[in-house]
Amino acid sequence: MDVTTHADTGLAQLAGAIAEPARARMLCSLLDGHARTATELAVLAEVAASTASAHLSRLCKDGLLSVLAQGKHRYYRLASGEVAQALEALLVVAGVARPLFTPSTPERLRHARTCYDHMAGTVAVALHDQLLAQQWLLGDDGNYRLSVAGTTGMAALGLAVAPLAGQRRRFACACLDWSERRFHLGGALGAAVLQLALRQGWAERELDSRALRVTPAGQQRLLAAFAAS
Repeated sequence: MDVTTHADTGLAQLAGAIAEPARARMLCSLLDGHARTATELAVLAEVAASTASAHLSRLCKDGLLSVLAQGKHRYYRLASGEVAQALEALLVVAGVARPLFTPSTPERLRHARTCYDHMAGTVAVALHDQLLAQQWLLGDDGNYRLSVAGTTGMAALGLAVAPLAGQRRRFACACLDWSERRFHLGGALGAAVLQLALRQGWAERELDSRALRVTPAGQQRLLAAFAAS
């Protein structure tokens, strides 16, 4: 957000950004934590692509949205938790329930699959969130490092951290999941976690597909293995 001399001026600027119905619909659709493309947001806001582009530019300029480029796509998310909290409060005053995210990805791919050499899908997103919540992973800029507890925990599982850190790639990073539109764990550490899951039988590759077979019991054991003791 642009620095302003007076708080009321800044408030008026933000109120103006939210006040346009199409922009308000875009913001509300992102309250579920799932990122969306400009095309998807244009459909949700019921505006043309060019109009959506202008709205998204305004919302990014005013600090309400952030944009992440991944591959050939650009994904938009709320800029911060503070933005989400402010929108939630306004929805309470307005008496409107938050919208629900409905993915269109086939269920077996949505549940668990490979993303290049690491795990993706709902299982991977749950593991990513767990590692952050228990502070095995540290960092809020999309590039992670292991805490002392995380390093100890990974070693106990048989994951040698030092060789991973020496690879010519990012050690651990947030990778946006295309079905969940939330982050899973990528980088060298993410690849090592997938190989561990395959060795332990928590997950199995499906033939001729990126899908991974993770049974409920396998998912429980996977998450339990990375749970803080």
